[in-house]
Amino acid sequence: MYLRFYIDPDTDQPHIYDHNVNEIDVQDALRKPLETVKGRGKTMVAIGQTRGGRYLRVIYQPDEDDESLFVITAYDLPPRQIRALRRRRN
Repeated sequence: MYLRFYIDPDTDQPHIYDHNVNEIDVQDALRKPLETVKGRGKTMVAIGQTRGGRYLRVIYQPDEDDESLFVITAYDLPPRQIRALRRRRN
């Protein structure tokens, strides 16, 4: 899966860096998402786990070719939402 990232115009860096998330973390979370739901417009929201055990919410938009994704942002789930996720999965 090919990922493109939203570049923050103020920093010229991927926006995910503002949330202490890197590209590998996003790849891990999207490889086998625990949940995926439709977001606003054409976006999707995935919750996944990194190899390091972090739970991330990744907001992305599938590209037209269905072979790549445009990642808008990604950030850690707060502890309360992690507990709710675990309850839903059990």
